[in-house]
Amino acid sequence: MKKLINSVETVLHEQLLGLVEAHPMLTLHQDPLFVTRHDAPIAGKVALMSGGGSGHEPMHCGYIGEGMLAGACPGEIFTSPTPDQMFECGQVIDGGQGVLMLIKNYTGDILNFETAAELLHAGGTTVATLVIDDDVAVKDSLYTTGRRGVANTVLLEKLLGAAAARGNSLDACRALGEQLNNQGHSIGIALGACTVPAAGKPSFTLAENEMEFGIGIHGEPGIERRPFSSLNETVDSMFATLIAHGDYQRTLRHWDRQAEDWRETRQSKHALVKGDRVVVLVNNLGSTPLSELYGVWHRLARCCDEFGLKIERRLIGSYCTSLDMQGMSITVLKVDDDILELWDAPVNTPALRWGC
Repeated sequence: MKKLINSVETVLHEQLLGLVEAHPMLTLHQDPLFVTRHDAPIAGKVALMSGGGSGHEPMHCGYIGEGMLAGACPGEIFTSPTPDQMFECGQVIDGGQGVLMLIKNYTGDILNFETAAELLHAGGTTVATLVIDDDVAVKDSLYTTGRRGVANTVLLEKLLGAAAARGNSLDACRALGEQLNNQGHSIGIALGACTVPAAGKPSFTLAENEMEFGIGIHGEPGIERRPFSSLNETVDSMFATLIAHGDYQRTLRHWDRQAEDWRETRQSKHALVKGDRVVVLVNNLGSTPLSELYGVWHRLARCCDEFGLKIERRLIGSYCTSLDMQGMSITVLKVDDDILELWDAPVNTPALRWGC
């Protein structure tokens, strides 16, 4: 294994030091470890907090700043952060209007964020939670019960960050987040595995003519291992699966601060249909060249047009990665005029910036 690291033990700390040194808008907190806006807390505004295992950069610390997250908690590579990180981060970023915790649907993240939510509530911080589960590839996986939370998380962090910045209440932000989560769908493929530094070798092996279809962002398997033929056939299959698997019902938990307990609600996702307006993300999972992503975009735009989707905004690049995995994912989020207004609102973070 050749990687630009000094040691497995110091890799996360050194990379976070580099991040905050390169971006003075961020502050690194240690013992426990988390990152916030340098000007946190922002008085009178809802504070957004997310987090998860490292290795998915720029998610999540790269999305801290004006118009997105107030703070994020990085775990070790592909390992959930701990409740004490989330508890301390929530206290630091709370500007008096509460903290909304954005949680990708992975078992470790769910357990630790739920514990942190209870601790914050007990400590006097108003808190709400939102589970994100946009991956259409699988119902259950090695890491989760239900669908995985993947790249739609980035779009929600942008949109909810804008809603918080314009003054939406905590309950309004959480309700919008639930709506956006139910309107977003993602799917990914891999042509080659990532290498976790602690393991020192690729997490799986593919033959030259194989791909992993429906891959997760930790390298966990998806629908099946399939023959790889061409760009067009791959994108066509991904788009068809994303549309066909759009309808989905499940039960999700969120913190009910009035009842001081967890509430389960039955929620539904609906398949995209002709005439829907969408934001589309073509996301590099690690080591896919930008030139190839533009090839994906060319074919995907044609798929959307032929199906009848109207692309209103687009992102193409590295937004939710899996270390050095050779692969990419597609996210399609249904939008309307209000959501597009939030999308176009100013944002200033290390990884996403416009209008500032």
